Amino acid sequence: MANQSRPKVKKSRALGIALTPKAVKYFEARPYPPGEHGRGRKQNSDYKVRLLEKQRLRAQYDISEKQLARAYDRAKKVTGKTGEALVVELERRLDALVLRSGLARTIYQARQMVVHGHIEVNGKKVDRPSFRVRPDDVVTVRERSRDKHPFQVAREGGYAGEGETPRYLQVNLKALAFRLDRDPQRKEIPVICDEQLVVEYYAR
Repeated sequence: MANQSRPKVKKSRALGIALTPKAVKYFEARPYPPGEHGRGRKQNSDYKVRLLEKQRLRAQYDISEKQLARAYDRAKKVTGKTGEALVVELERRLDALVLRSGLARTIYQARQMVVHGHIEVNGKKVDRPSFRVRPDDVVTVRERSRDKHPFQVAREGGYAGEGETPRYLQVNLKALAFRLDRDPQRKEIPVICDEQLVVEYYAR
């Protein structure tokens, strides 16, 4: 599993990005890496900078190294900028879109919802977070799961306040459903990453 036991706040500070809403306030209070040497970071090498950027991208989608490498291989085959294609590739993951739609508060919760069989795509249960959603696919919460507490919160917009719904999604929270209207564009995807550095990391 990509989901590691390391506390999300420490991980957020190490990577320089808030990975959960709870981490935001801790991150603002201590905007430096964890540990006794956190404040006195030495000059980073080019390799370290690229490695950190790759780890940041991985963490925001909560995926394994192998999953990211596979996504990179697919992105290389797409016409256009490989880095942008890589982020779009990751954004089409089912768990990522469950998060963006406002059905979940964090990527970790979104992954759990999918793995536990609460989500269906075009009327069929899908329990793979890595499932790639295509334009016009309709994603809904399964009928038998709708009364569970997290989905009641989602229906009332409890998770939607964390950010603006991206334009590539058509969301109906009351119906606990959304549709991917079209492929996302990199500039619309709310991910903090210099994807060119990630491409350089893999191309080295």
